[in-house]
Amino acid sequence: MLTWAEYTRFAVALFAILTPFAAIPIFLALTDRMTTGERARTARIAALTVFSVLLVASLTGDVVLRVLGTSLDSFRVGGGIVLLLMALSMMSAQVSAVQQTPAEAAEAEHRANVGVVPLGLPLLVGPGSISSVIIEMQRADGVAHAAAIIAIIAFVAAVVWGFLMLAVPIGRRLGITGLNTLNRLFGLLLAAIAIEIMATGLRALFPGLR
Repeated sequence: MLTWAEYTRFAVALFAILTPFAAIPIFLALTDRMTTGERARTARIAALTVFSVLLVASLTGDVVLRVLGTSLDSFRVGGGIVLLLMALSMMSAQVSAVQQTPAEAAEAEHRANVGVVPLGLPLLVGPGSISSVIIEMQRADGVAHAAAIIAIIAFVAAVVWGFLMLAVPIGRRLGITGLNTLNRLFGLLLAAIAIEIMATGLRALFPGLR
């Protein structure tokens, strides 16, 4: 088991990586012609997609690393780079190409069910969040640690669901400027997290850096 402070830090980091503030304008645009009930259903599907994908990633991450022959420290460096790219885009108030390309965004406009794609995947859940849960799950052994990680994933997915359910009043209250400001603040936080993850991996790969 890790300390409560470390689990809390992971919860905050995962929330920052999922960036629901960046998803709100896209959610509103994709659900513009939906009824209140349809919009609520889309929000629920998106949150369930977040939870399901991250749950599978956390439980199968060890197998993936063994199959690929990749060490956890190498994965930390690679995951940190992905998070840093996302953070830089967030500080520019843009959706990172790591999360969604323009072609994917254009295709999403013609999908009947946008809760899974593109909201759940790849806008909310992408390489950054998947690599983060794999890394965190590998930091300790035991059922209690795994249960704590899964509980955090469920909690963050529920928070994301709450933000999407309140997307209309949040978007109306904060406006584009307010949402972009929050996005930039979380981008700065995510950049610090990314650097720390990369530094941990590099110190293990190259002991001379310590």
